[in-house]
Amino acid sequence: MPTVYITAPPDRADELAERLVDERLAACVNRLSTTSTYRWEGEIHHDDEVVLLAKTTDEAYDDLADRVRELHPYDVPCIERFDEADLLESFAEWRAESVDGGD
Repeated sequence: MPTVYITAPPDRADELAERLVDERLAACVNRLSTTSTYRWEGEIHHDDEVVLLAKTTDEAYDDLADRVRELHPYDVPCIERFDEADLLESFAEWRAESVDGGD
């Protein structure tokens, strides 16, 4: 089951997190403030961003990534998938139920 690493501008991070959980694409999204240093169009930039860690399932990952691309304000959003090799079973069950369970 994957956790998805996403960066977003601070003014859009809450909305992205809320939508992913509301649309059952993620069971939970953690938000962490950060400063990113990166090269864009040949120049070095330093920007405040928010790291979103979205807990999802294998089945929902593609839809989550597509939805982030639709909602994200960046031309090239950071969407990275981390797969866990070792995960507490009760957490895995909760996450699967929260993403796939419906209301």
